[in-house]
Amino acid sequence: MEKIVLSRSLGTHDGTFHADEVTACALLRFFDLIDKDKIIRTRDVERLDKCEFVCDVGGIYDPQKKRFDHHQVDYKGPLSSAGMILEYLKSSHALSPHDYDFLNNALVRGVDAHDNGKDSQSPGVCTFSHIISNFTPIHYDETSDVQDAAFMVALDFAYGHIKRLWERFKYNQSSSEIVAHAMTEYRDCLIFNEPIPWMDTFFEQDGEHHPARFVIMPSGEKHWKLRGIPPTGDEKMKVRMPLPEEWAGLLDKELKRISGIQGALFCHKGRFISVWETKQDALQALEKVLSLAKQKTSL
Repeated sequence: MEKIVLSRSLGTHDGTFHADEVTACALLRFFDLIDKDKIIRTRDVERLDKCEFVCDVGGIYDPQKKRFDHHQVDYKGPLSSAGMILEYLKSSHALSPHDYDFLNNALVRGVDAHDNGKDSQSPGVCTFSHIISNFTPIHYDETSDVQDAAFMVALDFAYGHIKRLWERFKYNQSSSEIVAHAMTEYRDCLIFNEPIPWMDTFFEQDGEHHPARFVIMPSGEKHWKLRGIPPTGDEKMKVRMPLPEEWAGLLDKELKRISGIQGALFCHKGRFISVWETKQDALQALEKVLSLAKQKTSL
């Protein structure tokens, strides 16, 4: 007798839930492979056998059969059900390798590490997995209905988080050509005439070896900013060349007086960013910064 499988359904275990199966379900929902109203929380083998996908229960890891459990002894890998689903999305071409790398680095590898006891439990650090855990009912003796309702709330949260991550990632990627053009046109400073997310695509396009030390672009609706570029994509809290020490932390009149630029508004005390009234003011600030640096190296 042929097995009847409910299309677009997913089975996962009941009881207390964790970030890995919540994330796995959210990923499958986000990429439109399952329906929310066809998620079944059970350990009943017969019910699970009728589901199209099964995550974090069942003792089988077989992507071709859409079974994604990691608790069985014969599975020796580092993935949780979240990482297994992400790899499935890549292998089934729902995700490109670049998209896979983004979601893995932005979310999933941390969920895998937490679920498998591999992440550092640092005091004061609250991860995505900790947040999902906080959706579980407080009392251990809650009914299955309360547990299931809490799971759905956590699922909606995870889905929303993935949606925002994805949309921000795609928006960042949309600026790739603009950044590439600026990298070809400029050397000391990349100049953009619109506010764009430039940093990720800059380093994806070998920005580490580009000579630019600053970026100029609009800031808000009226002003312009002069911002230092980090040395690498992994050192985003540093800059290749800090703004002048004497500008640090100054506002308006004081910055105008010290810099000699009438459109001066603000320089962060960390000397990585400054704000100016016009593009011309920002360009003038850049000229002064490079000139001061040249004077210091010639001494």
